[in-house]
Amino acid sequence: MRTTLTLDEDVARRLKAEMRRSGKRFRQVVNDCLRAALSDRPRSTAGPPFVVKTRDLGALRPGLTLDNVGALLEAAEGPLHR
Repeated sequence: MRTTLTLDEDVARRLKAEMRRSGKRFRQVVNDCLRAALSDRPRSTAGPPFVVKTRDLGALRPGLTLDNVGALLEAAEGPLHR
């Protein structure tokens, strides 16, 4: 596959130094480095699944209902809750 790749100066210098050291073409050095970096990293970085722990917050104050979010916000944060 042909593509354009913009390299940082320090990376380009290191790749060119590897070209001189190994005698390989630039393309092969880039591909070898990418393969090595991609094969060394773990396949999955996912940790344990996230679990939401619920807790009872008690009853709503009289006159409030979960059906009217605007009224809940106004009661909790005041009339300028936006």
